[in-house]
Amino acid sequence: MTDLHDTLLTFDTHIDIPWPDMADAWSSDTPRKVDVRKCHQGKLRSVCLAAYIPQGSRDEAGHEEAWERVQAMLKVIASLGGKQDGLAARVCRTAQDVRSAFENNALAIVPAIENGHALGGIPARIGQLARDFGVRYMTLTHNGHNVLADAAIPLKSLNDVPALHGGLSELGRETIREMNRHGVLVDVSHTAKSTMMQASELSTTPIFASHSCVRSLCDHPRNLDDEQLDRLKETDGLIQITAMGSFLRKGGGGTVEDLVRHVAYVAERIGVRHVGVSSDFDGGGGIPGWEDATETRNVTRALEAAGFGPEDLSAIWGGNMLRLMEKAEQASISA
Repeated sequence: MTDLHDTLLTFDTHIDIPWPDMADAWSSDTPRKVDVRKCHQGKLRSVCLAAYIPQGSRDEAGHEEAWERVQAMLKVIASLGGKQDGLAARVCRTAQDVRSAFENNALAIVPAIENGHALGGIPARIGQLARDFGVRYMTLTHNGHNVLADAAIPLKSLNDVPALHGGLSELGRETIREMNRHGVLVDVSHTAKSTMMQASELSTTPIFASHSCVRSLCDHPRNLDDEQLDRLKETDGLIQITAMGSFLRKGGGGTVEDLVRHVAYVAERIGVRHVGVSSDFDGGGGIPGWEDATETRNVTRALEAAGFGPEDLSAIWGGNMLRLMEKAEQASISA
């Protein structure tokens, strides 16, 4: 009898790549929570690999450092396709590319950027990164405000005030327009609520949170409250519940069952159409039951146990994210 998990296009929308790169993504034994072999073992079919740029100084030197790093990281992500030992991986630029990889039993790799600081204060660069590397989403901020927007968590190390821009700066607004023009989804994980709400009004394509949880269930500044969830429904957006224990349960210690509890809350409040899952593996993510990519099947089983059927699981695990990618692609073509 075929396990339902084996038939699903499972899509984890936020995974960090270790840096500096150790050229071990295809190795048989690595400390990484995600590598090609672990994905095939756990039937994790598609992954967004993020070039994470720490928030540095908001000056010329900080911007140049970020710009150099993001290009170096994206070059590594772009090089990960290929075949070894009967396994395959493809770097994918479109939703159809992801589906084709799945149909051919190849791991789909979708490039992404974590932190708009990567652009070095020049919005037009997102078009260059989309063309050169196939970047499909970018988080506007990480922890700490940047020149584009306010973050959910200001950084004392940068002498951050609670709100630097009151949400989006004019550069941030210009960046969102450039992202829309080039088919790059606007990711509001890590942003302040003001930033998220303004981005949802400005963006011509639905916004999403690639790795966040529900604030009503766990009062953490990185999580989205009910007003934000309702706004996602109004704009056809998406939240990807993430395997970060401290976002799932106050004080930490969240499990796969807690992850499913957050998924169920969103599904009940705004609909299955607006929720998915992500791990934040190799960026701090990992919870009992889903410690690395090999244990991905446990998430499907927990969702099934909570009453989600095959159609729901298809939407949660990948269908919703692919829908947003397609909307962004269509908007970029018509721009």
